[in-house]
Parts: sequence; C-alpha cells; structure tokens
Amino acid sequence: MYISHVSLTDFRSYAQADVELGPGTNVLIGANGVGKTNIVEAIGYLATLSSHRVTNDAPLLRFGTDRALVRARVQRARLVTTLEVEITAGKANRARINRANPVRARDILGIVRTVLFAPEDLSLVKGDPSNRRRFLDELLVILRPGEAATRGDYERVLKQRNALLKSARAGSKLSTTREATLDVWDTHLARAGARVLRGRLEVLSLLSPYMGAAYASLADANKEARAYYQSTVVIDPEDEEPTNGFSTVQDHPAQVAPATLLDAGIRELEEMFLAALLKNRDKELERGITLVGPHRDDVLLTLGNAPAKGYASHGETWSFALALRLAAYKVLGEDDPRPGAGPILILDDVFAELDATRRTRLATIVAGADQVIVTAAVASDVPAELGGAFLKVSPGVVST
Repeated sequence: MYISHVSLTDFRSYAQADVELGPGTNVLIGANGVGKTNIVEAIGYLATLSSHRVTNDAPLLRFGTDRALVRARVQRARLVTTLEVEITAGKANRARINRANPVRARDILGIVRTVLFAPEDLSLVKGDPSNRRRFLDELLVILRPGEAATRGDYERVLKQRNALLKSARAGSKLSTTREATLDVWDTHLARAGARVLRGRLEVLSLLSPYMGAAYASLADANKEARAYYQSTVVIDPEDEEPTNGFSTVQDHPAQVAPATLLDAGIRELEEMFLAALLKNRDKELERGITLVGPHRDDVLLTLGNAPAKGYASHGETWSFALALRLAAYKVLGEDDPRPGAGPILILDDVFAELDATRRTRLATIVAGADQVIVTAAVASDVPAELGGAFLKVSPGVVST
C-alpha cells in the first residue's frame, strides 16, 4: 500500500501542509526541527491513533488551537480510500472515511498499516516494560482492529478496580459489601484481561521467528535474539525485575511464561487470572493498586543467554530494536499478502544513528517495500540502495 497525499491542518508546527508522495522510496530532507518528523508522525497516527513520540494527543495540536486535522489518500491493493481524523482537545476524536458522515476514530483502524522506525525505538530494549507492552498492543490492533475495544474495556475496569482498592485502603477493614464488589470487579478484569493476554501471546508467537532472522541479518552476530512473555498471572508481581541480578535466562526459568500459559485458552486464562488476583488480594489492599494483569506484564528480550536490557551494546540494542520492527513488517505482510497491500515503512531519522554496515543492510532489507518514507537531515545519511524521490522540508513548507 502507499499514501499518495497527506494534508495537515494545525497539526504540530503546521498551520497547513500538503505533501504529495508516491510508491517506492520518499525521502524528506531538512534540518533538525523543521517538521519532518511531524509529517511521518501524522501518517503513523492514521494507523494506530497514537503518536510514537508522546503518550497523549494534546501536544499534537498546534499551540493555541483546539483541534487538528490529518487527511490522507491511501491505496491498498486496488482500493483507494480517503481518510480524515479530527483530533480535538478535551473531546473524543472523530474520523471520516471517503468523506462520509463522521464515525468514531477507532473505526478507521486497519485501513492504513504502517511500521515506523525511530530513535525512540531504543526504549523497546532499554526502556520500561510499558514500551514493550505498547509495541505488542499496537501491532495487535493493526492486525485486529476490534481489539482496540478490548483494550479499552480492560483499562476502564482496571481504573474502577483501582479506585475501589484505594477506598478500601483508606478504611480500617474491608467490609462485606466492598469485598463482594471487589469480587465482581475481579471477574470483569479477568474476563477482559484474558483477551488482552491471549492477543499479546499470539502476536509474540508470530513475531518471534522473524525477529531472530532480522537480527541475524542486521548484526551478523553469533548471539540469538529471542523474546519471552512475562505474565504476572503466573509470576509473583513482587519479584525483582528479571533483567537485574541474574546472568542467564536459564538461571530463572520461572520468570518466563510456561507452556501452560502459551497453550491456554481464554477461559483457562480467566481462571488463572482470578486465582492470581485472589492470591494477591491482601497485597493489593495494602498498596491500594492492582498488581496482577497485562498492565504489569513485560517481554524479556535476550541475546544468547543474557537479557538484552543492561547487557547489550549500543549497536546490539539498535539491531534488536530494528529487528522487532522488521518482524512486525513481516507479520503484517503475511497477514495480507495481496500485491500492493504491504505495510508502509517509515524510517524517521534512523540512518544517522547507524554505522555504515547497518545502514546498508537495513536499506537492502526495506528497499522492496511498497512505500518507504524516510526522514534525514542531509542526503548523505540516506544509503544509495534506497534511491527514490527527495522532498525538501523547511519550516512550514514541503517542496520537491
């Protein structure tokens, strides 16, 4: 697939911008701070309804405005679709498909598929567990747009349950009424959480074989890259973070999700979830917060027998982060193998961070994509293997 036109109104630094793109490679060239990343951020937003740079929508609105518009024309296989998303301060966002009546923003999920590489991706390896959870959740929603509602259900139930735990913590004793209410919220949380957990496990199983191969092609190393899901449903949430204090994965096999979890169905996961909530109830009442569930889980990334976090070199960390994104690209391609339906690849200021060897290898891997959008400060950062059309970006202006 490819985007042929994108229009921004009051998005980030742009009062108005119209950008024409084509299939193949498109390179946005401009000095740092002129707005290159704002353009690719907007395209990525159409795919995930989130930014790779910030966790909420407020910074996406141009300063002093109360709404922003992102419009795009996308061709996927033989189908051409016009999309529009209205991002509004303090209100629910809305969208339009082919200029029809407004719909919920999440109704456009799945139409545009992107895989975005950015310097922020180092946090997938080095950062907090929330970065790895978000990576899995966003890919799951691209694959199955209906899962956005599942995640929303889980977050709403979690918020209500945490509120009850906090109010119970303030009292001297858990009353019979509050205990019965907590039982009800446990059931709701386990039901929604089991679906979130099942989806993440399935996505990770799809990613794993591609991730290992991608890392090997980028790093040319003898260390195997692997990923293991760590669930608080089967791991004591009070245990220390497993990437600190042990030298090999084999030292702590209990930290890795067992086959019973990987093979479990939704109903089995619900039962395991409920059992974990009951086991940890006293701890949760003491702390006033939910300690068990997908919101506390992590993905353990390893190189050889050692955790990547804290042990991988800078180059290895970059290669691992890129391997995760390349694996996502492969998964999306397999999901819709029609000609002209592959995901759009976005490389936001990535080549400047890589040595010459990794630049060339990455460029060779992605050159065959339906559409590649690259941002770079100078043309010399872009490997010759990519070729493509160059667009110059200056403050508020994009030109050929």
